[in-house]
Amino acid sequence: MDVSRQLAVTKDEVAQAPAVEKGARARTRRLMLETATRLMQSGMTPSVSEVAEAAEVSRATAYRYFPSQAALVQAVVDEGLGPILTWKSASNDAERRVADLFATAMPRIEAFEATFKAALKLSLDQWARRQAGTLGSEPAFTRGHRVDLLKDAIAPLKGRLKPRQFRRLAQALSLVFGVEVVTVLKDIWGLESAEMMAVAQWAAGALVRAAMAESGA
Repeated sequence: MDVSRQLAVTKDEVAQAPAVEKGARARTRRLMLETATRLMQSGMTPSVSEVAEAAEVSRATAYRYFPSQAALVQAVVDEGLGPILTWKSASNDAERRVADLFATAMPRIEAFEATFKAALKLSLDQWARRQAGTLGSEPAFTRGHRVDLLKDAIAPLKGRLKPRQFRRLAQALSLVFGVEVVTVLKDIWGLESAEMMAVAQWAAGALVRAAMAESGA
């Protein structure tokens, strides 16, 4: 089996310890998620053991629900993303769909900014340890929800742009979508929320229009 696939966190792993929990088990898993979210919103990137201690749950129980730090963080990230993961648009206009996605996603991303920055920190830390050869067999935390979301947003252009152009537009949009944009525009440029949202929306719209103009669509 491919090593990257073997180590990558999958949705199955995140949902380990029965997919549909009831009663006490459901309450325990919810308690752990809420505790992990609180810790991540405070700026931490907690281990499973740290969450277990904060939630007053045994380590054995905690690892039954979340077998690795990556699985735990992935579950917290998915909780934070919430409605973004189920975003849909009835519009057939790609620029309008992109604007709608940004209007839905960016306020939510900003609200859970600390959580997503903690997840980004884990991703960067694992990259550094992998480069140094010290990551070992620790499961990798993988990111990539934005890929499918952005491809869905520009789906009306799929028949108008060449595959290479469609892929490049999705890739370009990924540069102005996500917590990294919040970091650049707020932390580096010092923009307020409304200004940050406006710049991200403007950049996204400009990219869509440029792609359409280039292709003659």
